[in-house]
Amino acid sequence: MNYENQRGRSMIEMLGVLAIIGVLSVGGIAGYSKAMNKFKTNKIADNISMIVANIRTLYAQQKNFSGLDNKTAISMGIIPDELGTDANSGELTNAFNGSVYVTACQENKNDPDQRAFAISFNNLSKEACIALATNDWGSSYSSGLIALRVDLGPMGESSSDLAGIFGHDNYNVGCEGGHHNTNSTHACPGGKTISVPMPVTEAVAGCQCNTGNTCSIGLKFH
Repeated sequence: MNYENQRGRSMIEMLGVLAIIGVLSVGGIAGYSKAMNKFKTNKIADNISMIVANIRTLYAQQKNFSGLDNKTAISMGIIPDELGTDANSGELTNAFNGSVYVTACQENKNDPDQRAFAISFNNLSKEACIALATNDWGSSYSSGLIALRVDLGPMGESSSDLAGIFGHDNYNVGCEGGHHNTNSTHACPGGKTISVPMPVTEAVAGCQCNTGNTCSIGLKFH
């Protein structure tokens, strides 16, 4: 009888241990996922800062950014190697396995000289989208930032698509700041409606990609 009781307790104890291991495993996986999301978000923030700095350095003596696109950016060493190095395809992939586009664009719709450039990172998580949107990329026009936009889906399917998006006067130097609709939200330095850095409430409203990593962020500079 004593043997049977001891055996029963051992089985109960084993089940308890397995339950504890299961709980710890779930918690560990969740913690790892959160840490990886933060790591990838920080990596993209670094990528954006590096690309902007490299473009400005390379084009410092130029009057415009004409000809700038993915292929040109790769061939001129503007792009960090971790995003892609194939100048023939021009394909760039970010830490969330989404596409990246770089392009020259119009400073406003009446600018034929493409005196601005834009960058987009697609297929971001909701958390990454919010973190990047609320980052201070330049709260005054002297920073060179013209506008910041977040979308629920990919921002264009090519550099030319991105140029078309940011060539619109909604993303113009001196815009009064901001716009929000079902699919996108944008902010401008000194914006009267939505300013940069984008307020958290606006970023949360704009980054509503609740299923999968489908959010995107784009920035326009001069």
